[in-house]
Amino acid sequence: MRVLLVEDDDQVVEALVPALNRRGIAVDRLAEGHHVLDRLAGMDVVLLDLRLPDMDGVALCRRIRAISDVPIIIVSAAGDVSDRILGLHAGADDYIVKPFDEGELVARIYAVLRRGGGAHPPVGTTGETIAVGDVEIHLSRHEVVVAGEPITLPRKQFQLLTLVAQAGGAVCTRERIMVEVWQHYVKGQEAELDEHIRQIRAALGRPWVIETVYEVGYQLGRPPAKPAR
Repeated sequence: MRVLLVEDDDQVVEALVPALNRRGIAVDRLAEGHHVLDRLAGMDVVLLDLRLPDMDGVALCRRIRAISDVPIIIVSAAGDVSDRILGLHAGADDYIVKPFDEGELVARIYAVLRRGGGAHPPVGTTGETIAVGDVEIHLSRHEVVVAGEPITLPRKQFQLLTLVAQAGGAVCTRERIMVEVWQHYVKGQEAELDEHIRQIRAALGRPWVIETVYEVGYQLGRPPAKPAR
C-alpha cells in the first residue's frame, strides 16, 4: 500500500513515516500542496494536513476530490467540530485530530480502504478467487481449496487468511489483523492470533502460505521452488 502524506511539519513526518513503514505502508511525502494533484496516481490514500504553507488545505481537498476518488484522511491540529464538518463536506473520507495514536490512524486508513473497495488487488486475483500455488481462496463461497480438495476453516480463520491474501504480499501487522478480524486490538492478545495462524498452516498443509514477519505481523508467502532435474 502507498499513501501520500501532505504535511509540512518535519517532526510529525519523522515520527509518522517510520511507524507507517513498519506496518507495511509506503509513504510519499510532500511539504506543500502545490504538486499534490500531480502525485495522486498510484496512491491508495492521501493523508492531508489542513494548515499548509502555500495553500488552504480545505480548498486542496476539494481540488483532489474533483479529479480523483482516492480516499482522503485529514490529519490536522484543528479539532473543532466546525473544522471537521468543513473538511468532511470538502470531500474527505475521515478526519483525525493531532496528536493521535498511530495505531488508530492505521486502523482508519484500512477502514476507508474497505469502504472504497480496498487497495490494488493482489497478483493471482481473478474475480472472486485468490490463488497462490495450489491454494485457492473463493471469497464469495467462503471456501478454500487445496490441490483440488475443499478445506474447511472456521469463520475467523477464513477471514484471517483472506485478509493476508488480499494484501498481495504486503505485511499485515498484528495490530491491523486484530482490528479487522477481531474488531478490536488489545495488547497481549497476539498469542491467540498466533495460534490461529498455526492452525491455518496445519489445515492447509502449506506452512509457506502465511509467512511470519518477525515482531511485525504476517504476509502472503510464495510456493517453494521446485528442485531442478
